[in-house]
Amino acid sequence: MKKTMLITGSSSGVGAATAKYFAEHGFNVVATLRNPDAAHGLEGIANLEVVRLDVEDTASIDNALKVAVERFGRIDLVINNAGYGQYGVIEGMPIEKVRKNFDVNVFGVINVIQRVIPIFRQQGGGMILNVGSCGGIFGLPNSSVYLATKFALEGFTESIAYELASQNIVVKLFEPGGIMTPFHERSARESNGDGNVPGYDVFLARTEQAMAKLAEGVATPQQVAQDIYAAATDGTDRLRYCAPYGVEHLVKARRELDDHAYERFMRAQFPGVN
Repeated sequence: MKKTMLITGSSSGVGAATAKYFAEHGFNVVATLRNPDAAHGLEGIANLEVVRLDVEDTASIDNALKVAVERFGRIDLVINNAGYGQYGVIEGMPIEKVRKNFDVNVFGVINVIQRVIPIFRQQGGGMILNVGSCGGIFGLPNSSVYLATKFALEGFTESIAYELASQNIVVKLFEPGGIMTPFHERSARESNGDGNVPGYDVFLARTEQAMAKLAEGVATPQQVAQDIYAAATDGTDRLRYCAPYGVEHLVKARRELDDHAYERFMRAQFPGVN
């Protein structure tokens, strides 16, 4: 029997590419998004169902899971991909924006997982793959809120991996670096900039230059989809899969340097932040 995968946040970018890639490689796919009319390139695929799912709306999650089971008989894999970025200095960040980023990137993932676990237990097992970020490994200036959600996802995913192993549920965490998608454009629109707080102009200009350099080695959504597929189908219970597109040097520094040396290294990457 074909395995069935459900993925959140599949309107475009990595989500759409991953849904399509899994469908092309033998999976039944339930591609979910907040607005099904916004699906790009997923029309007309026989073994792919487009379904509405808003990670903040638990009723929509329950319905999407129900549709998946009714259409394909079971769910073998859930990929939590939905999320968005939030840029800006913390001094001027409205707390409502902070909460919204956590509601989607952290609590949204928890909403989906809590509702799929009983299905997996009834089936005798399953797999959860959370799409995190290399930004859950190291901090970056002007991205504190978004990266805080990814740090939270790191700890949450590792913790549930241990407890859900007792239920024959494998949990994986995919940590990509830079990706060539509309994600950063959307994040820029969500940006609070300097929050109308004086004194950040020079800092923001220098940070933007440094971040532009990191964008030179980004991956395409198709490449990321292939790497997610490889992680989900390698037949192991391995937890972390780091794919540090464009930020290899930052990941290497975090893993190999002591704390003091690492902090000096990072300050050198962003001249003027110290």
